[in-house]
Amino acid sequence: MSWFESLILGLVQGLTEFLPISSSAHLRLTAAFAGWEDPGAAFTAITQIGTETAVLIYFRKDIARIVSAWFRSLTDKRMRGDHDAQMGWLVIVGSIPIGVLGVTFKDQIEGPFRDLRLTATTLVVMGIVLGLADRLAARDETGGRHRAVKQRKSLEQLNVKDGLIFGICQAMALVPGVSRSGATISGGLLMGYTREAAARYSFLLAIPAVLASGAFELKDASEGGHVSWGPTIFATIIAFLVGYAVIAWFMKFITTKSFMPFVIYRILLGILLFALVGAGALSPHAGESGE
Repeated sequence: MSWFESLILGLVQGLTEFLPISSSAHLRLTAAFAGWEDPGAAFTAITQIGTETAVLIYFRKDIARIVSAWFRSLTDKRMRGDHDAQMGWLVIVGSIPIGVLGVTFKDQIEGPFRDLRLTATTLVVMGIVLGLADRLAARDETGGRHRAVKQRKSLEQLNVKDGLIFGICQAMALVPGVSRSGATISGGLLMGYTREAAARYSFLLAIPAVLASGAFELKDASEGGHVSWGPTIFATIIAFLVGYAVIAWFMKFITTKSFMPFVIYRILLGILLFALVGAGALSPHAGESGE
């Protein structure tokens, strides 16, 4: 991997990680369209450490409060009813599905799941799901001629069942094109949570999953020696810087705006990808090693 490739891929990772359009799909497509080798699941996981570091810094006050309350709840029974302590447990519970499925389907994630036809399918299908969830949320928030405004749930109302459903939605992002934030936010909106609550829990839930995945890939890469460390670290730093700016913008955006621009973008990109693969202009395995 060249330094120029790492610069572009780092920018793509930082720009797309927190938007509901799938960073893994965009890394894969950027390489395919440019005629580069697929950066691979290891590169994706390692650069996500950069964007996740941006989450740690942006939500540092929330995270410090949750971690502190959770540890205190281990020895102080009175703390177990505290919302922050409960949130600590809910993040752990919500992380179980992606941990189990990530290990179980590791070979598929690094192989068959990277087929561009599957990526195109998930872009379109999850785009439609996000659109429906967004429409449902908008209807509750604005009401209508014959409907009253419906109060949506906040994170204070999050329970174990909903946490697991959020976690299952997050696990779907193991397939390129789904989008971690897109899947978890869609799940949250469909369960009746506000846009901000769904997005905030989505970002918090991603922390253990992304850091664990990155550490796992770092270990494998160190032992296997198949990662270009200089360019990969450079891309990770770029992803961190860009990702922080994107989080700040996105958290303001969702409080007043619809997700429909992202829905339209996903569907159009998926259709374009289907057309290019169907016409033979792009191989479904374009950019993969050995192609």
